[in-house]
Amino acid sequence: MTASLVISAPASGVGKTTLTLALARAYRDRGLKVQCFKSGPDYIDPAFHAAATGRTSVNIDSWAMHREAIEALASRGANADLVLTEGSMGLFDGVAARGVSGTGATSDIAEMMGWPVLLVIDPSGQAQTAAAVAAGLRDFRAGVRLAGVVLNRVASTRHEDLVRRAMAGAGILVFGTLPRHAAITLPKRHLGLVQAEEQGEVDGLIAEAARFVAEHVDLDAVLQSAACAWTAPCAAHGPSVKPPGQRIALARDGAFSFVYPHMLEAWRAAGAEITTFSPLADEGPDDSADVCWLPGGYPELHAGQLAANRRFRLALKSFAETRPVHGECGGYMLLGTALTDANGTHHEMTGLLGLHTSFAQRRMQLGYRLAELALPMPGYQAGALLRGHEFHYSTIVSQPDTPLAIVRDATGAVVAETGSRRGYATGTFFHLIAENR
Repeated sequence: MTASLVISAPASGVGKTTLTLALARAYRDRGLKVQCFKSGPDYIDPAFHAAATGRTSVNIDSWAMHREAIEALASRGANADLVLTEGSMGLFDGVAARGVSGTGATSDIAEMMGWPVLLVIDPSGQAQTAAAVAAGLRDFRAGVRLAGVVLNRVASTRHEDLVRRAMAGAGILVFGTLPRHAAITLPKRHLGLVQAEEQGEVDGLIAEAARFVAEHVDLDAVLQSAACAWTAPCAAHGPSVKPPGQRIALARDGAFSFVYPHMLEAWRAAGAEITTFSPLADEGPDDSADVCWLPGGYPELHAGQLAANRRFRLALKSFAETRPVHGECGGYMLLGTALTDANGTHHEMTGLLGLHTSFAQRRMQLGYRLAELALPMPGYQAGALLRGHEFHYSTIVSQPDTPLAIVRDATGAVVAETGSRRGYATGTFFHLIAENR
């Protein structure tokens, strides 16, 4: 059996990521093998998890994945001493309509796997009411077991005493309290945290967070609470994902890095080879590849440089004359004719598709997506049903090409972001997570 915990909270922005990273590093420093997971669709947190643990972290998603796929991904915790799963949003926050094996809520994973939940509670602006919130979360869903809480951003000793007494009265164990401490705050960006690979000081931040948390949290008690009857399953099949080709040229740099680890693993498991190139470094795709994949990321932050990188642009256009090129979100924007940045500056993109996107008037597009392909894309034929997720702040100025898919949100409502196809080039705003089978 492997000790396991789900790190969750009443809401976003309470400190789940910081506590997860701190605990992961603190236990690793003790000599334990720690395996992290991320509940829900997120590219950024798993990279931080890997930096903290030295092990690849993957996403497990109850809306997009079957239980067998989730268990297969979770099986990598079999040789770990401790599994830590970071939740998304609040503990019970998901979509209204059930997906493949749940609503996408963190509580789905906790109940499905039998993992106890460690809540991060921020009692700012309240005291005893924090215990009422924690008790409500504990009792809301019978199959979800609460291990205890860590109090974050506590204002004073008196404040701590009031909250602790209320928690004790409600029968809730408090593992520790974290006073406000700016040194362990991770930088933010409009899509969430800055990527781990962008921060030269990330290891120092995680080390400081681990030291700080070890000083204020009873690590022995937390580890003891993680004891559960879970044994990693011997599942053989992860999420159903077909490789887009035999030899895949994958864009990978500071502008294009949003690739789910389980996708790359599935491609390789199916026998595909992956080579990487950097559009930012003015590199083109490997000419020996039979498909090019442009993932999401932050092209809007590098639009001027991408527009100026003539060698990359020519190489990609040459590649697309004879072989498929697919872009997801940021990669889709790169395939378009133009990108207008937040300052209103117009940047010419590769022009393989007619898409023109703009960040001049930010509008958040967020949610699960179920796409029925109207036309083929790399790896899939027309008629295929794909589950994914969309999250960006760009708006569509024009999208003149043939729609790639009929795309619906989690409620079944049709959305405007259909994706596009022109020649060998295809693109979507949604990021593929798994086939709908």
